[in-house]
Amino acid sequence: MDKLLFGSVLVQVILSLAMMVLMGKRRFKAAKNRELPFKAFRVMDLTGANEKVITASRNFDNQFQLPVLYVFAVVFAFQFGVADLSLVILGWLFAVSRLLHAYIHVGANHVRMRFAVYVFGALMLVLFWLRLSLLYFYS
Repeated sequence: MDKLLFGSVLVQVILSLAMMVLMGKRRFKAAKNRELPFKAFRVMDLTGANEKVITASRNFDNQFQLPVLYVFAVVFAFQFGVADLSLVILGWLFAVSRLLHAYIHVGANHVRMRFAVYVFGALMLVLFWLRLSLLYFYS
């Protein structure tokens, strides 16, 4: 089960790195096209940046919010030796929700759909932590 669970973390790490690259490309293009003054990067003031630059930046930031709580939970599951099928399923549902959230956010950015996917992922994370706690305290 550990390898299956680790796979979901690996997907999250790859997603974070991909969003970092996308963010960099969009920022570089905006600076190159003089859509964003170079001095904006001194304090990361993206005021006036186009929507693509801002959404990529916000999405990269998002990769260090809920996913951090997920990675900690997986580390605890490994440390406690309690990784089971329920955690694998919840973990993969969370990872897939993060992929969908990023795709929506940096793509069409349909806010209602993005929010629904975010809430689903957050719920999977809460359930993961609840299941992890039960496994730890009752095993």
